[in-house]
Amino acid sequence: MKEKRIIVSVTVLLVLIYAGVITGWHLHAPRENIFVQAPGADNRPEGSARKADDVLIGEYFMKYGEITSPLTGKWSSFRGERYDNLIETTEKINTSANEYPVLWSFETGEGHAAPVIYNGRVYLLDYDEGLKSDALRCFSLETGKELWRRWYRVPIKRNHGFSRTVPVVSDAYVITIGPQGHVMCCDPLTGDLKWSLDMQKTFKTEVPFWYTGQCPRVEDNTLILAPAGEETLLAGVDCESGEVLWQTPNTVKYKMSHSSVMPMTLGGKKTYVYIGIGGVCGVSAEEADRGTLLWETSKWQPTVVAPSPLKISSNSLFLVAGYGTGGALLQVANSGGKWTASVMDQYKPNEGLSSEQQTPVIYKDMIISVMPKDGGGQRERLVYYSASDLHTLVWSSASDERFGLGPYVVINNLLFAFKDDGELYVYELQARSMNLLKKQRIMEGTDAWGPLAYADGMLIVRDAHTVKCLKIV
Repeated sequence: MKEKRIIVSVTVLLVLIYAGVITGWHLHAPRENIFVQAPGADNRPEGSARKADDVLIGEYFMKYGEITSPLTGKWSSFRGERYDNLIETTEKINTSANEYPVLWSFETGEGHAAPVIYNGRVYLLDYDEGLKSDALRCFSLETGKELWRRWYRVPIKRNHGFSRTVPVVSDAYVITIGPQGHVMCCDPLTGDLKWSLDMQKTFKTEVPFWYTGQCPRVEDNTLILAPAGEETLLAGVDCESGEVLWQTPNTVKYKMSHSSVMPMTLGGKKTYVYIGIGGVCGVSAEEADRGTLLWETSKWQPTVVAPSPLKISSNSLFLVAGYGTGGALLQVANSGGKWTASVMDQYKPNEGLSSEQQTPVIYKDMIISVMPKDGGGQRERLVYYSASDLHTLVWSSASDERFGLGPYVVINNLLFAFKDDGELYVYELQARSMNLLKKQRIMEGTDAWGPLAYADGMLIVRDAHTVKCLKIV
């Protein structure tokens, strides 16, 4: 009996030692393929003291493998290259009754962040709850194998998930914004950290209740941010060095929303349009006066907003938000160099085209959206409205085709809509209607809210915990 107790005690002791070693390997001294960044890489002067609560952005790196890919397809940022969620491709999309094969799948931390695709690589911002860390993860598009990850510790609590943003990627960089406003720029091939920026420290940003939802946007090798901090409304950051090139004073006192900056030309002027908590504004995107606040209005200021502004004519915008806000039409004018913005129409979500989370899509002269849960009889249905009449419904999906907060994208003349429970619908877009071609259960999912991504015949979808890649050609 005594010998049996000794054996049990030794076994328990060995298990505890093993668990301690594994925990220490993850949480303390890096080993083997985990590398710590060089001193000063987080923009702190080399040799200066690090406080216990400092976030050392990009501190750790883990490499798993390398690839050489022949693929050249790109889905490089939120809503794609042209910011419109429209894809034109010569690839023949499969619309037969056959199910799309799932090429690969992997698990994530709980969240709604969506990937970008670039030359055979997939980039996704994730949150590891066990390590309490943001992680930029790089995968092979062909196999789903993880190639590397760059991560850093930032303890936060779950609030309807963690990560929500879409990276931006090019030949020279991949840039992310973490849940707490931490900006990280890495080499897209090697994962080397190029620079980082903390919006809370640099701009005194107040992070929204459900964490950062703003997706990074790049124009002319300049990262466009909307920190909406104490003194800075918008800012331009050099993508190569991380240097802040220009700042727009926050004279309107907006705070950061979940909406993203959208570049567009209005009234013949290249403009960055942003919906903040407090109103809507336009900032010059032209070299001569870049960063200058052109116009703003507080006549439309939802308390919560996730969709981004949508240009519908040469001088007008469609604005939409959830939680009872509904939609609005904003018109921009320039008279003798003085810019103004006027709300021409405003209505509740049961009175016209609306959306709670996803940014609507303009296809030809029609606007596609999923109505919010307070959208009356059309709640959570896929809808089609004319861009010239935001109040009159043209077409809606059937009563059993309700999509919750799910995403959608147009590929050629096909609409791919993902129910937020993990079921994919494919519609053929017609002049004033949609024809359902097929539907497929992809996963028994929950909260499938992250935007879709497409390149090289492959569509990437996700729910709160799982990412899957479908071959759709």
